[in-house]
Amino acid sequence: MKFFRKRGRSDAERMTGTPVAEAKALYEAGRYAEAEAEARAVARALPRDDEYAAVALNIAAIATGAQGRHAEALATYDEALPVFSRIFGPGHWLTLKLRSDRAQQMSALGQYAESEAECAAVAEAAGRGTGPEMSLLAAAARNGLVFALNAQGRHQEAEALAREALAAHRARDRTSLVLRLGLARSLNGQARHEDALNEAQGADMLYRALPQHQRHPDTGAVELAFATALLGLRRTDEARRRAATAHDACLACFGPDHRRTAEARTLLERIDGTRP
Repeated sequence: MKFFRKRGRSDAERMTGTPVAEAKALYEAGRYAEAEAEARAVARALPRDDEYAAVALNIAAIATGAQGRHAEALATYDEALPVFSRIFGPGHWLTLKLRSDRAQQMSALGQYAESEAECAAVAEAAGRGTGPEMSLLAAAARNGLVFALNAQGRHQEAEALAREALAAHRARDRTSLVLRLGLARSLNGQARHEDALNEAQGADMLYRALPQHQRHPDTGAVELAFATALLGLRRTDEARRRAATAHDACLACFGPDHRRTAEARTLLERIDGTRP
C-alpha cells in the first residue's frame, strides 16, 4: 500500500502525520479490524472528494477483505473506485491498483472469469505505462490473473504467465513471492508435485526474507503450497502438519471466513479423507 510516492522520501515518511497514517500502521501490524474501523472513521470525517478520504476507503476495503468479509470488501471497492477515478483519473496507477485489489476479492468470492478479465485489463493498462509503480502494478495484476486461471483449472496457462511475470520481475520481494506461489499452484494443478515442492521451497526463502509487516497478507500461503505438494507426493503426515499449521495461522490472522482459511480447512478434510 504505497500511496503518494515522492522521490527521496520513504513510504513511512510520506504517510507520517497524514489522516490515514494510523489506519495504514494498524493494517501493516496485522490489526485488521482496528485498521478497518479507523479507516472508515477517517473516510466519514473527510469531504468525499478529499484524496485521503479516498485512500481511507481503500484501506478499509483491504482490511475488510483481510478479515474474510469478501463481499463487504468488494462493495467498499465499488464505492471507492469512482472516487479514485474522479480524483486521480482512470489511468492513474492508484486507480489501477485499486482495480487490481478489487479483482482479488472477486476471486475470493468465486467470480473467477470476472477477476480474470479485470486483471488482464489492468495488466495491459499498466504495461502501457512507465515508471516503477506501473511495472510493479503490472506484475501484481498478472499475479491476480494467474490465480484466476488456476481457479478455473487452466493450469498450463497459469504456469506460462507466472514464469513470464517472474522473468520480467527480478526483485526478491513480495511480488516475486506471490508469483512463485501462483506458479506452485499451477504445478500442483498439473500433478507436477515435485516441481511444486521446489517452488514452495523457493517461496519459503523469499517469505522469510521479507520484513515482518510485509508477511501478514501471505500468512499460511507458503504452508498451503507445501501441504498440497506433499499430499500429491503421498507424504501424508508431513502434508497434514503443514496444512494444520496453515489453517491455525490463517484462523488466527484472518478469521474463519477468509478464503485461505477455508482452503486450508478443505485441504485438511481432504487429507483426513485419504487416511484409512
